Amino acid sequence: MSSYFHIRYVPYKEIDFTKWDNCRSIAPNGLIYGYSYYLNYMAKRWDALIWNDYEAVMPLTWNWKYGISYLYQPFLTAQLGIFGNTITAELLEAFLQAIPSKFRYWDFYLNHHNVYTLKNFHLYKRRNYVLNLDKPYEDLYNNYRENIQRNIRKSEQLGCRAVKNFDVQKVIALAVEQMRNFSRESSDNVDRFAELYNHLHQQQQAITYGILSAKKELVASCVFIFSHHRAYYILVGNHPDGRTIGASHSLIDAFIKDHAEKKLLLDFEGSDIGNLAFFYSSFGASEENYAAIKLNKLPFYLKWLKK
Repeated sequence: MSSYFHIRYVPYKEIDFTKWDNCRSIAPNGLIYGYSYYLNYMAKRWDALIWNDYEAVMPLTWNWKYGISYLYQPFLTAQLGIFGNTITAELLEAFLQAIPSKFRYWDFYLNHHNVYTLKNFHLYKRRNYVLNLDKPYEDLYNNYRENIQRNIRKSEQLGCRAVKNFDVQKVIALAVEQMRNFSRESSDNVDRFAELYNHLHQQQQAITYGILSAKKELVASCVFIFSHHRAYYILVGNHPDGRTIGASHSLIDAFIKDHAEKKLLLDFEGSDIGNLAFFYSSFGASEENYAAIKLNKLPFYLKWLKK
């Protein structure tokens, strides 16, 4: 099937990055994660599958361990998969069949335009939440759940205030401390994101937001990245002291207030975690599913191998 669609595997050094990024720019499902510069910063290695003359494209982000090459999802890269104008179930199946056999283990996410039932591959759905900001702030605020509004008022009464465009390392420090509770993110990945942020900030595509307590301590923080009329809520870092004073609620509200009535979709980047899903939906955000896949082609004696 992949030969029928003329899909070819292209190693990194042979990719035409101008055509690659142009495909992303005009695709209705274009997301910032698929741009060549984003992949260059965040992926350890990546090659490509390309249909015709960059009519549709798919990055293959990969690494290797114990001599085994595998496909993985890079840090802070929520959705990849096929990007293009004419995506169908048949095309998606052809792309997956075109993945070289040297990649023996797959564990990666596709995107919200890649959600299909396929004949030869099992895709599972993940949840994202998005909020259209093209309405007046008062309308958006009135659509918050009551507990969100209550926490915002509490934050204000306790003397908290919003700040923005401060050093990203302050966000990173809080995020890394928070991540220690459930995972150990590598310093390499964190450094990669810091470099990406600096690049995007210079292009006026990224900004930090935070909430200062009455004691001027940073108790909630995050990065927002802008592309394709989306604002990505990414690398969230919250101090434990901010949990009981509505800091995260006020941070998101501050961003919404600043960007209301704009042609912009606030992308919360998840989540499959019930509490987070409820939190994001409480701002009036709607669910947007995307696809993911896991496939283990390792020999039986290496089935235990994971990234």
